[in-house]
Amino acid sequence: MLYLSIYHLSSIYLSIYLSIYLSIYLSIYLSIISLSVCLALFILCLQQQRSPQLRQWFVRRNQSTLTVESAVRSKAAAVAPNAATNRIVGRWLIGCSGLVVGAVVLGGVTRLTESGLSMVDWHLVKEMKPPQSEEEWQAEFSKYQQFPEFKILNHGMTLSEFKFIFFMEWGHRMWGRLVGLAYILPTIYFWRKGYFNRSLKGKVLGLCGFVFFQGLLGWYMVKSGLEDKPESHDVPRVSQYRLTAHLGSALLLYVASLWTGLTLLLPAHKMVETKQLMQFRRFAKGTGGLVFLTALSGAFVAGLDAGLVYNSFPKMADRWIPDDLLAFSPTIKNFFENPTTVQFDHRILGISSLAAITGLYLFSRRMVLPRRAKVAIGLLAAMAYTQVALGISTLLLYVPTPLAATHQSGSVALLTFAIWVLAELRKMPK
Repeated sequence: MLYLSIYHLSSIYLSIYLSIYLSIYLSIYLSIISLSVCLALFILCLQQQRSPQLRQWFVRRNQSTLTVESAVRSKAAAVAPNAATNRIVGRWLIGCSGLVVGAVVLGGVTRLTESGLSMVDWHLVKEMKPPQSEEEWQAEFSKYQQFPEFKILNHGMTLSEFKFIFFMEWGHRMWGRLVGLAYILPTIYFWRKGYFNRSLKGKVLGLCGFVFFQGLLGWYMVKSGLEDKPESHDVPRVSQYRLTAHLGSALLLYVASLWTGLTLLLPAHKMVETKQLMQFRRFAKGTGGLVFLTALSGAFVAGLDAGLVYNSFPKMADRWIPDDLLAFSPTIKNFFENPTTVQFDHRILGISSLAAITGLYLFSRRMVLPRRAKVAIGLLAAMAYTQVALGISTLLLYVPTPLAATHQSGSVALLTFAIWVLAELRKMPK
């Protein structure tokens, strides 16, 4: 009996370790899946140029551009927006959206490792250089010790442990600055070269402004976790409202950049505007909105640690509807501050997204759609089932950091495929 008990215990521990190591590899894989999709879209775009008709169109367009340029050439001549400049701008915007994906994934890992409150002040340039000497590290550690997270949660933390969480937050902030430079510097260059038409100028200015707003919102979020709250008996954490706003603005920046880049790179398909196609397009837009809303609800789950309250599926503690679902008063407060309600809502939204994507896939099988659109819808469906499996596994295993980071990366990958589908289904410009 003793040998059997040891055998069963060793099997349990081995399965736990294997699941953790496997989730680490999945996290690495899914954190770059959006970038892989962008690369695949580049290849598809290049393949489109192999079409003889399209290649002839490019030649005629380039010849006309050269003719115009030779007529108005000067020392600082600007290039009129054309197909070639649109490709350059589109690739730049998709590259920027890839950097935003990295910021979202890194921010999620920073939160999961409880590193987000390690830097207690914000300086645009000064903090770009981390502490170098032992005295500088001690001074930085002393500042951290004055705030609630150290006093309540990490009072036994050593300097080496502090360095780990400090570099996690520092890396996230530096990546944010890299994203800002990737948007602003090429914008100035392309603007001076005349690569933007009037419509694109407004879009690019909006994206650059949104990057600046995102940085301010990030510090506003961190600041909420540094405040003393004597009336609260909970562990120090950032406001779930500010966390959701921070993630939501990052996802909006990502979606806007990816959409604009794809519309510049991928030519719209010529499709007959039937009633069925218009219904299918509306269904796809609604599904994309549902995917975005589900990802946003995940920020409330993360902000309240709601993934730790009911670690069973499909029921919640042997009940379909838990007793404390509406325990807070007024009722509306439960949807944003009650961990049970927040987890319940995220479950419902996740299952609804899966059902909508499945319906979209089945609907598409009965329609005549371009090949790229079919591929995008198939990948969207496959990613939806993968994401639900990751979410359930994260819940049942009590939210291990690698698996939780993989689940968050999966939400961005799912959103990426949804945007690709919408780009393939868009109408031809008039």
